[in-house]
Amino acid sequence: MRRLKDNALSLMFLILFVLSVCGQAVAGLLDYNDRQVAAGAEPVSLLDYVASSSFAVDVAENWQSEYLQFFLFIMVTVWLVQRGSPESKEPGEEGAESDEQQRIGRYAEAGSPAWARARGLRLWVFSNSLGLVMGAIFLLSWLAQSVAGQAAYNAGRLGDLRDPVSWSAYVTSPEFWNRSLQNWQSELLAVLSMVVLSIYLRQRGSPESKPVGAPHASTGVEG
Repeated sequence: MRRLKDNALSLMFLILFVLSVCGQAVAGLLDYNDRQVAAGAEPVSLLDYVASSSFAVDVAENWQSEYLQFFLFIMVTVWLVQRGSPESKEPGEEGAESDEQQRIGRYAEAGSPAWARARGLRLWVFSNSLGLVMGAIFLLSWLAQSVAGQAAYNAGRLGDLRDPVSWSAYVTSPEFWNRSLQNWQSELLAVLSMVVLSIYLRQRGSPESKPVGAPHASTGVEG
């Protein structure tokens, strides 16, 4: 029970993620088969649908926009600040900070990770590991979206008796960028809303909010 309590936040989001993917698969199958019947084609099974390019592109395009959001937020908050937001460092504290502030190298503590005591490339990799992994997942998701999207797009073109397009032609097409940008703009708006609204609004007990009684100008203070 202690392990469940200590990991309750990640477990809850993992469960919600699995339920959402399953729900998307079922709803997507019903929508896909409805269009198949309307076009005079045979409906497909759930297994066939989740292995299809149509399902893959819908999943991948959402993943890449989410990881782009987190990658950008992680990286730009190193150098950019927003006075009054708990999502920002204090003005004047921009930058990667000193080794002492980051508790690395000779300033590492007894419980610090082993790589925090390292030097050279190992220390650089560990110091930037969160951004590197988020960026890598974004790029891989973007690549998966482009490949699955090309397959789904070409399936539609073949159904209309048109020639398929190459991968390079697809990733420079309005279809690809329309799908990408409609997801990017919503993620960037959500981050902007969180940064600005958290200056003036509060959620008692949440680490994403300032304490209820904190002044609006308080920056980097969590409740």
